Amino acid sequence: MIVAEQKPFEEIKSLIGSAKKVLVVGCGTCVTVCFAGGSREAAILATSLRMASKLDGDPKEVTDVTVQRQCEWEYLDTIAEQVGEAEILLSLGCGIGVQAIAEHFPKTWVVPGLNTSFLGLPSEQGVWVERCAACGDCILGLTAGVCPIARCSKSLLNGPCGGSQEGHCEVNAEIPCGWQLIYDRLTSLGKTELLYEVRPPKNWRTSRDGGPRKIVRPDLRLSEEE
Repeated sequence: MIVAEQKPFEEIKSLIGSAKKVLVVGCGTCVTVCFAGGSREAAILATSLRMASKLDGDPKEVTDVTVQRQCEWEYLDTIAEQVGEAEILLSLGCGIGVQAIAEHFPKTWVVPGLNTSFLGLPSEQGVWVERCAACGDCILGLTAGVCPIARCSKSLLNGPCGGSQEGHCEVNAEIPCGWQLIYDRLTSLGKTELLYEVRPPKNWRTSRDGGPRKIVRPDLRLSEEE
């Protein structure tokens, strides 16, 4: 899931600026799960902004709405009327959601209410940790399901650096060494022979180094006749 957190309230106020009609748009998927931008958070933030604007002597009309996913046109279409009535949109979606709204409603000014952090999972109540760097060339089948790109602080492909100590990363003693995790899991599964396979330098063209990425599935596309 995409993990994000809400921007500081004062920063959000500055992004809204002098706009009088504000529409706070929540998203019902990833950022709902991490309690950053779902319907509850959108309603709370809208109320907070209304109250703050009155206290500041500059009352604003702040409403809120939440769509199932901000990253798909069909869901954005359902709020077209509300978007048309707003002076500014405050998106509580990830960075993809903000850009999707801006692209779908080109005449509307959109600002982000969240900082998009990483792809991760909830490790315990109220804690989310990074697990995937979306590099576009997955090697989890060779590393026992532990990603060295995301979980090794140096994204090493052939074992740990010389700085790890007692299973912990030299960058931060609270971070488990990614390669220690890989070694322990390969050992428990009886597959340590995979550690002897030397991997060549990673081809980062499948990652961001090749520019914005796109996946095309011809089998899923509508024909020109349709």
